[in-house]
Amino acid sequence: MPNQDIALMTHLLRRAGFGASRDEVEAKAAEGYEHIIEELLNPQSQPGIEEDIMFRYQPAYNEPAAIETNVQQWLYYMINNPRQLQEKVALFWHMIFCAGHSKIDSGQEMGLMIRMFREHGMGSFKNLLTLLSTSPAMIYYLDNSQSHKVAVNENYGRELLELFSMGVGKDEEFNYSEDDVKACARAFTGWNIAPSYPPFPYGRSAWEFRYDPADHDENDKTFLGETGNWNGQDILDMVCQQPATARFIARHLYNYFVADEVPVPSWRQTPPKDPELIKALEDAYFGSDYDITSMLRVLFNSESFKNSRYAKVKNPAEMVVSTIRFVGDHQEIKPGLFEISLEPKYMGMDLMNPPTVEGWHTGHEWIDSGTLVERINFASDYLGQTDLPGVKSLVDRLMSASDSLSPKDLVDGCLDLVGQLQVTDETYNELVSHAQREGALKHQSDSEKGEFIRRSGEMLQMIAATSEYQFG
Repeated sequence: MPNQDIALMTHLLRRAGFGASRDEVEAKAAEGYEHIIEELLNPQSQPGIEEDIMFRYQPAYNEPAAIETNVQQWLYYMINNPRQLQEKVALFWHMIFCAGHSKIDSGQEMGLMIRMFREHGMGSFKNLLTLLSTSPAMIYYLDNSQSHKVAVNENYGRELLELFSMGVGKDEEFNYSEDDVKACARAFTGWNIAPSYPPFPYGRSAWEFRYDPADHDENDKTFLGETGNWNGQDILDMVCQQPATARFIARHLYNYFVADEVPVPSWRQTPPKDPELIKALEDAYFGSDYDITSMLRVLFNSESFKNSRYAKVKNPAEMVVSTIRFVGDHQEIKPGLFEISLEPKYMGMDLMNPPTVEGWHTGHEWIDSGTLVERINFASDYLGQTDLPGVKSLVDRLMSASDSLSPKDLVDGCLDLVGQLQVTDETYNELVSHAQREGALKHQSDSEKGEFIRRSGEMLQMIAATSEYQFG
């Protein structure tokens, strides 16, 4: 099979999911790039995760209450859900529609929000915004539960426009005014949470959305130049019709799936890196009635996407999950996932608990002297465990390549098998230089096999410690 087919499929599965083993990459490459794109974009055509087995061995996952259990369960989904793009899109929306447990204080509600992103994140953007606006967790997080027609709280109205849909501006122009924020907030009065039962003695009951018409501002409102007795759904309809919204979503998709962009606050003054692809995504947005899957189809089939290998810094969740999937660990319920679920937090990404409603700053801002140590230690530790099925498979492939591998062959083989990783000449020469210290690798005798395995694991660890391994 041509190397370029393997490289392209590896790239697709790394970006549209959380990576895959070399065996899975080769199997999917044989099916064809366009076929796999359609498979990813139609998750209902694939079997989902076997929840009955999951609940049998981990009963705490069934309507989990604790935030730690919800995060752990989501990590299990990221690792094992065959519908990989669903999980990748759920993480995408979690990084935009930010709500955090630090204020909501309900692990169950955070878990329900992630489920909403998983089940509806690839459909209509208008429908997703409606679900978000009626999400009890978001209503509480952004204080719409404290907004009344006689005392309007502008928090949700402001963030809906600034961070969830239109963005502050584009092409050096502003997309909305302060008066638009006020009108938006007034339109969402009455969108609230039904009173829940007291948590004692039986625990919390699930929150429910409640519309209170008596608390809704029925006066006319002028929003984006249009005047009427608008309610929240009217606002969402108008927001979705805006070119600014198409641009905002398109740039987020590009930043997440294609290549790192400048920080979101700079988008008003800074044009997109790839105006042609952004325009194509905007056209897909309007041509499909705001369908996210249609936008993703354009994105994954674009030459810009195909040629963007290693143009993004892996976010912590991607680093952790892709590593675990690559080495073939935790493919079943077993102890130890709780500790792994904490790793993204140590790397700067506290899942289900973003630092602010603005979310996390991405790209190179994921890496500093502290988080880099965590990332390197985690990846090198797992890639060096030669008894794990994924690593063992890589070593077996190296052995089957030849009776004897030169130091250069070892480096080339490992770089190829970890995803055709592209490294600088300086990094490559350092890896080869290290391998040359112990000469060629053979595997005729048991002792030679043991040494072959040790040195292969050591080389994989060294590759995991390179700066290039931080990109995906």
